[in-house]
Amino acid sequence: MTELPRSIDAIDTPAAVVDVDRMHANLQRAAEYCRAHGLAWRPHAKTHKTPALAAAQVRAGAVGVTVATPREAEAMATAVDDLLLAYPPIGRPKLQRLMALPEHVRLTVGLDSAEALAGLAEAARAAGRRVGVLVEVDAGMGRVGVQSSDDALALVRAAAETDGVEYRGIMFYPGHVRMRVEAQDAGIRALSERVGRTLEALHAAGVAPGVVSGGSTPTFWRSHEIEGLTEVRPGTNIFNDRTTAEIGACAWDECAYSVLATVVSTSVPGQVVVDAGAKALSKEEIRADVTGYGALLDRPDVIVKSVSEEHGIIDLSGTDWRPRIGERVRIVPNHVCVSVNLHERLYGVRGEEVVDAWEIAGRGR
Repeated sequence: MTELPRSIDAIDTPAAVVDVDRMHANLQRAAEYCRAHGLAWRPHAKTHKTPALAAAQVRAGAVGVTVATPREAEAMATAVDDLLLAYPPIGRPKLQRLMALPEHVRLTVGLDSAEALAGLAEAARAAGRRVGVLVEVDAGMGRVGVQSSDDALALVRAAAETDGVEYRGIMFYPGHVRMRVEAQDAGIRALSERVGRTLEALHAAGVAPGVVSGGSTPTFWRSHEIEGLTEVRPGTNIFNDRTTAEIGACAWDECAYSVLATVVSTSVPGQVVVDAGAKALSKEEIRADVTGYGALLDRPDVIVKSVSEEHGIIDLSGTDWRPRIGERVRIVPNHVCVSVNLHERLYGVRGEEVVDAWEIAGRGR
């Protein structure tokens, strides 16, 4: 890596920038909430993909981190010794990479099929490694997860009886509960009831889970309302983003991540163009009652109305602000996780001063 720039003005754009004070405040809030409600905190590293930040989460109180890919697991294993792969590892290449993780790493894998269980157990036995298993249940999202309490019980029993793996509990992801926090009552209630039915069946069969892992950033502050939950896995809330703020899961001044961009054109009336397009912000539409692909950190009512690969078009129709060519702006993207994955490094800033920089070691597939 080249020499660390001293000032934000010296950073070439587009660039991923993190307000370190806001980030650490976000970590402290999350840790305090989990302590207050007796929940283990296992944040998802897919948001930052950066070992140093995973280590910061553990120092703040996390029990370990969650990952989604072997690449993330390899990167996080350099800084954290307790990992949950919340994605079924199918195929020999992925399994071999997992088994090659350092021996001191306590590895747990989430899965939802007998096929995934058999492949994991075979790889673990061949490597002489014991791997934990969480059986994933579909809590309403309809993406992955066993579909009934009976299905959960069958796979739990198989995991408990299979050599090479250790049944540790169940997991779920409430990704379907994305509405504003104050409108989540029915969704949280239905989620709790669905998880509760599965837990009741497992308890009755004598295979009660030691771990019940769930949660997301949109539902994070209501995690204590979910029956039986023991562990939460928010990802986004280390940084937050425009979606998180728009649904009320954070305040705007809790957004720690932004993309630094430069105004490159003012030729077309009513707009300016910056050098942060889809390859810096992503082209993910927002899951809230607003439009655009991002908003300015210091002017959240000013939005990026469209993006192409290298161009971001900022709408000036509702503001008197008229930036000049060369002026810098900081854009909070709709979805931070996708944006981070597009960059090679994160710059940690305090005001205008650059205080740190981290290579995004887990980026890519």
